[in-house]
Amino acid sequence: MTAESPIPFALPRVSPAAKARAAELHAMLRARYPDAHCALNWRQPHELLIATILSAQATDAGVNKATPALFARFPRPADYARATPGEIEPYVKTCGFFRNKARAIHESMVSLVERFGGEVPRTMDDLLTLRGVARKTANVVLGNCFGINVGFVVDTHIERLARRMGLCPPSATVAMIERHLMARFPRQSWCELSHQFIAHGRAVCKARGGTCENDPICQRFCANARPRKAPGKPRAAKRKT
Repeated sequence: MTAESPIPFALPRVSPAAKARAAELHAMLRARYPDAHCALNWRQPHELLIATILSAQATDAGVNKATPALFARFPRPADYARATPGEIEPYVKTCGFFRNKARAIHESMVSLVERFGGEVPRTMDDLLTLRGVARKTANVVLGNCFGINVGFVVDTHIERLARRMGLCPPSATVAMIERHLMARFPRQSWCELSHQFIAHGRAVCKARGGTCENDPICQRFCANARPRKAPGKPRAAKRKT
């Protein structure tokens, strides 16, 4: 599968008006967050793969605190493959569910060595054969490491924004949210736009305590944003008697 290969499933039909609305949203997010990028620290593709596995039910900041020592101890996929999950565990203990994640990291690196010559594969189908890798992780790796857009990352921030901004039906599953986003936005923008959505979710459109009331993007696209209050006339001062 290459960047130009056909999407292997049907996408929802989207009206021209919905696509025009999506284009306007994309332009506003790009203008607001021109430098949005992957928040996980990595230098080699297998490092981003590992960091994304660790990020499940963990914060990117927490993962970034753990990975420097992990990457220094195991610089290549073969180093993980020669180790045991137990040897990996101390380096990922702060990331939550560390035993399962250490096992996933170990088995995925064994697969890289034994089946892919120590290289991270560049297709969705191959990545999905690795332990601990689902579509979200595969999309992160393909888009950021190789510039390959075969899907749209849907994390908790993007799921929240997609629902609030009417980019998918209210009852859509995560899998269907991805398809609705793929149908609305140009393919070459999927990876870039995922970072811009996440940046807006972290800065403004939060799960709780957001600042949508005064944000032009939320006011334009989010049905949950409270309308701005029109300036009222100043109350007349009471006359003293």
